[in-house]
Amino acid sequence: MSVNLATMLREGTKKSHTMAENTGFVACFLKGTVEKKSYRTLVANLYFVYAAMEEEFERLQDHPVLSKIYFPVLNRKESLERDLQFYFGADWKNSVKASAATQAYVERIHAVAKETPELLVAHSYTRYLGDLSGGQILKKIAQNGMNLTDGNGTAFYEFDDIEDEKAFKGTYRAAMDELPVDQAMAERIVEEANDAFGMNMNMFQELEGNLIKAIGMAVFNALTRRRSRGSTERSAATAS
Repeated sequence: MSVNLATMLREGTKKSHTMAENTGFVACFLKGTVEKKSYRTLVANLYFVYAAMEEEFERLQDHPVLSKIYFPVLNRKESLERDLQFYFGADWKNSVKASAATQAYVERIHAVAKETPELLVAHSYTRYLGDLSGGQILKKIAQNGMNLTDGNGTAFYEFDDIEDEKAFKGTYRAAMDELPVDQAMAERIVEEANDAFGMNMNMFQELEGNLIKAIGMAVFNALTRRRSRGSTERSAATAS
């Protein structure tokens, strides 16, 4: 039995999607405010999430449901490793660790893989389709916001083995609609997808402290420069 799962997920997670986009970190990022320390921490956190998800998908690649949406071309772990080497250096593995929210996310991925593997569909949908949908826009924002060049630090957004991302998304959604799950399981998958959005929001919210600090410092520096210019202009006027 199959259900229209792709549509159920799109409609059933609209509110969560909007809430995630309205977190302070994401909202600032989409407006071009990218603070490097916060961003590289996000890259590190995403590494742990994708490592867990891809480990479980590989282990369960013959599962009657998961096998239908097992697309190794989507894997992000290796691209995140390249980004981490750029941001943290060759010894990056000893420089990064999962935050509290990330660790909870990782534990949930392993738990559902063990108890109800079908729910991994929700985690795959939440992350991979989002990556494909906004990847190039987010890549440009990151490049502009941190003055990155030559693809350095943005490997995460590159799907080198997918020629047509829009067509691939269509293939992925069609595969979801053919999954052998009943209505009850489909509803559980939608619920899990909403929980996954919540876990992503928790990760974003952890990053807001550094971002607010950076914005505050930028505003302070701008005001200081403005006052300095004003003082100089007054001194020049007095001297003349």
